[in-house]
Amino acid sequence: MFKSLLGMTALSVGLALSGNVYAQTTLNVATWLPPTHVQNEVVWPTWAQWVEEATEGRVKVNIERTSSNPAQLFQMVEDGVADAAFSFHGFVPGRFALQEIVELPGLGVNAEAASVAHWRINEQYLKAAGEHEGLEVIALFTHGPGVMQTNFPVSSLADLKGKKIRIGGGVQAQIGERLGVTSVAAPGNKVYELLQQGVTDGVFMPMSEQKAQRLVEVAPYITILPSGMYMGSFVMFMSPDFLDEIDPKDREAILSVSGEKLSAMAGREWDKADQDALQYAQSHGATITMLQADDAINKEYVAKMEGLDAQWVERVQHRSIDAQKALQALRHEAKAYADNPGQ
Repeated sequence: MFKSLLGMTALSVGLALSGNVYAQTTLNVATWLPPTHVQNEVVWPTWAQWVEEATEGRVKVNIERTSSNPAQLFQMVEDGVADAAFSFHGFVPGRFALQEIVELPGLGVNAEAASVAHWRINEQYLKAAGEHEGLEVIALFTHGPGVMQTNFPVSSLADLKGKKIRIGGGVQAQIGERLGVTSVAAPGNKVYELLQQGVTDGVFMPMSEQKAQRLVEVAPYITILPSGMYMGSFVMFMSPDFLDEIDPKDREAILSVSGEKLSAMAGREWDKADQDALQYAQSHGATITMLQADDAINKEYVAKMEGLDAQWVERVQHRSIDAQKALQALRHEAKAYADNPGQ
């Protein structure tokens, strides 16, 4: 009888301890941008659900918005202040030069295709350079093609010269120089405020921000190039320490729902947000100019961007990778995926 009771007590203690471990494994995500933004409304919650299902509930994901500058999120995760986050590579000048590969004009695909291609090329060519040292990269993705969003009409590129335009960094900075704008550096979540206060006259961002940040209210003139102005390179990342401290089975489960799968989903959802925002802007009275390949503005833009590829290749030549080969592979992968989504 005593042995039976002892066995039952041991079982009860074991279950209680198991329950405590189950409740204590929380993965804290630090995020930015408005709560209604696709990254916070769809991408992070979807991944959180994937993680919880893959780990059979042993890892719970807690998503919290932070007021920190998104450029600081890399350091916050490296220091263990947060377990995971996402940010824009261009916010840290110089550190992520290789990741600009996906931002160069002329890619001509949507965010999903660009994101999958970026992940694959990073794994094959860029990863070994160690730009993300101290972080576990769980996804690489881009926003949709950048568009001109201004408080004045753009009938030629000359209209942009001298205008104060918010620039996000990375390849955008070089584009701004070639267009002769006065660049204003600021986090993406400050754009509405800058436009509202007259600090800037416009911004180069994806269409999604017309709705996500209500930019239609302060930048109602939208100029869309057929192949986009550029793409924006983002990364979702985790603390290697967090992954090392959990059960190896759960580590593998988390990584199994990350990588290319997460990159594709993030790009796809940002594409949907672009389409939704286009309809939103149209219904809210925006003036939208959708250029064709043979329109003068587009031809002039393409001409002004000539040489950016070569400059990037030269800029990263010391990184011990074949940059030209990597760029060619990226564009091949992106177009192949665009032709056959999901392949």
